[in-house]
Amino acid sequence: MNVLEVARAALDTGPLCDACLGRLFAERSFGLTNAERGHALRVTLALKADEPFEASEDCWVCEGETDRVDWWAEQAATAVRGYDFETYQVGTKVPPLFEENDALLREDVGLDPDLGEALKTDLNREVGKRIGRLTDTEVEFGRPDVQFTLDLATDEVDVQVNSAFVYGRYRKLQRDIPQTKWPCNDCNGTGLYQGQPCDGCDGTGYRYDESVEQLSAPVVEEAMEGSAATFHGAGREDVDALMLESGRPFVIEVDTPRTRNVDTDAIEREINEFADGKVEVEGLRLATHEMVERVKELDASKTYRMDVEFAEPVTEDALQTALDELEGTTVEQETPQRVAHRRADLTRTRDVYAASGELIDERHADIRIHGAGGLYVKELVSSDDGRTEPSLAGLLGVDAVVTALDVVDVEGESEPFAKAEFFRE
Repeated sequence: MNVLEVARAALDTGPLCDACLGRLFAERSFGLTNAERGHALRVTLALKADEPFEASEDCWVCEGETDRVDWWAEQAATAVRGYDFETYQVGTKVPPLFEENDALLREDVGLDPDLGEALKTDLNREVGKRIGRLTDTEVEFGRPDVQFTLDLATDEVDVQVNSAFVYGRYRKLQRDIPQTKWPCNDCNGTGLYQGQPCDGCDGTGYRYDESVEQLSAPVVEEAMEGSAATFHGAGREDVDALMLESGRPFVIEVDTPRTRNVDTDAIEREINEFADGKVEVEGLRLATHEMVERVKELDASKTYRMDVEFAEPVTEDALQTALDELEGTTVEQETPQRVAHRRADLTRTRDVYAASGELIDERHADIRIHGAGGLYVKELVSSDDGRTEPSLAGLLGVDAVVTALDVVDVEGESEPFAKAEFFRE
């Protein structure tokens, strides 16, 4: 059958709206809506048969849903009033009856079940275009700011407001501050032990009173008028270590934000004031959701500065010789004894890119190590009873221990964390 014969057969099945008639021929004539296709076919058939033109006000396939696209768009626009967003996507839940009707129509006219366009696809597009006009926003098929789901069975619009993201780098300027909230082990974060305030955390539920997260995320959450905020870091330093110089990359994710286009420079100033010298942030920028995975997964090298104490006197020449031997070498490290209780006992190889330092006195040194991610630098110094080879202690033949450790740089191994495609304009 040709197009007109199929259209005639479709109209003979019962009352059809223009959109459901046109959906049978969605692959034809680019630039038309399905309703325009259906209307044109109806007019052409009337002209060919020299019959009065009759529009249909009923439709046995969609039961009038395609006539409600404006109503659906208005409901969606109303549902997000008060939310700041730039992109959206529309999905539709179609009752099984409508899908069965679609299949029956194609069967009755002898069409392949996969030809044409599904009702949900037509509604997604047509309602979506109207939402865009009403809200002055654009469709995004990846991860939009807002996801609308039209439920034809309940006449409800479900709205999912996706998270907003802010990227930056932080410096931790005081020791004994964890990166994220650290629940108390004694009470499992409840603040109560046997019905009484927990002695281990004074009833707070946290082992430490403050964290980098608690000193930064609340400011971003408030600025974006979100419901919650989560801190994502590019690795983490030990609780007793400082994070200095260039800082560590991080992303703060804000749930259900009402405001997205915030002034990141102003937020940066507010965080630094709020943190009161304990933490500093810089380079805040609005980011995409892909940046969360990037800060967590991108291979990164790290540079450390350490205060080292030797059990016996060491000469400057001996120290420099040992550091020269460490620089550029690949070390083998068994899982350190200090973390063996929570990590698998494996032997790992890690590269030392650079090693430098100087004696403060004959039993103390200031050491700087640049190494691959996952390098245990405390054990690189101490040898961890021979579990790291080579080590500074082993090369010197003198026991050594790190008494203070600072991270001074975290950078991507092959490329920087901050790339244009991971930021919002």
